[in-house]
Parts: sequence; C-alpha cells; structure tokens
Amino acid sequence: MVITEVRIKLMEDNNERLQAFCSVTFDDAFVVRDLKIIEGTKGPFVAMPSRKLTDRCPQCGCKNHLRARCCNQCGGRLDEDRATRDANGRAKLHADIAHPINSSCREVIQNAVIKAFQEEKERSKQPGYVSNYEDYDAGEYEDSFSTLVSELNTTRGMPQDGYRTHGPHGQRGTHAPNHESRTSVASRDNDCGGFGEGIL
Repeated sequence: MVITEVRIKLMEDNNERLQAFCSVTFDDAFVVRDLKIIEGTKGPFVAMPSRKLTDRCPQCGCKNHLRARCCNQCGGRLDEDRATRDANGRAKLHADIAHPINSSCREVIQNAVIKAFQEEKERSKQPGYVSNYEDYDAGEYEDSFSTLVSELNTTRGMPQDGYRTHGPHGQRGTHAPNHESRTSVASRDNDCGGFGEGIL
C-alpha cells in the first residue's frame, strides 16, 4: 500500500487547535477524507475521521449524542455521565471511521500528512493560492455510483432507476377500487376536485 496523494484544506487562523482537514489517497484507487491536523503540545498530529457516539433514550428509544442532556425526541432528562471512559478517565464520545491498525502504518500516514501540511502552508503564502482539497471529480464518482445502483436493481428485478411503479392512488385515505384513475374517482366523488381542494 502506497500513499499516492495527500490534499490539505487549511483552516483560517482562529486560535483553535484544528489546523487543517486532509484527504489521503492510497494506490491511486482509494481515498480517505476528513482526517484532521490538530495542534498538540508536541506539535501537529493527525486525527482519523470519526463519528459521534450515540445511545438511546430509556423512555422513547430515540438516538442522542452522549453529551446531550435531554432527549431530542421526548425531552426527557438524560444521565450526563453515561459515556464509557478510557484508561485515563476521559469520556469516549467519538469512534474512528477509518484508522491504522498498527503503529508503523500510523507513522507512515502521519509523516506523509504532516509533510504535505507544511508544504501547503508554504504554498498558501504565494499570491493567488487556491486549495485543491475540493477538486475531486465528483462526476466520475456519481457515474460509478449510478452504475452500481443500476446493476443492483437489475439483480433484484427492479427498474434501472430503482423505483417500482404501481397504479395511481385514489382519494386520500382510501384506494380506488381496481386502481381507477384519479380522474374517474374525482368525477365519481364530486367532493374530490383538483389538487389541494378541500384542504382547510
């Protein structure tokens, strides 16, 4: 596995520890985005992309972030100290989405990202500087995604666009018998006129 590209998006100087976002491409084939470069006590380090951990409200079952004091759904009070803690006693509030599984891999990624970060900072001092972080060819990705959806739908016996078709609907709350058209239902039931009629 070879790191073939690192792209950096510098953050504005706002006295925060977050210095930049970055993406790492492996073997010109696989991209991991939203790694963070954070200013630590011993210099910048790389944090892997992560997601917020959630749990469920004991009353209604709705998902809430572990720092939430009240449920987003029912408003019930939540235990503020419900997050699990690591060996140092710090609350575990995030989980890595992608991460190296050994120290040598982490070191390779860290070194490549920090080197690219330093180079990007120098480049940003040049007139007309523009970050290339957002330059990925989204159209190519969307085309490949559409192809994948089409192939999956074919194997499932669905239309290429993924939507099954069925007969037209009848009046709101009831289905027309034998899938009568909306027009015939409207002519049969005078109280069902054009779209939106009868809404108070």
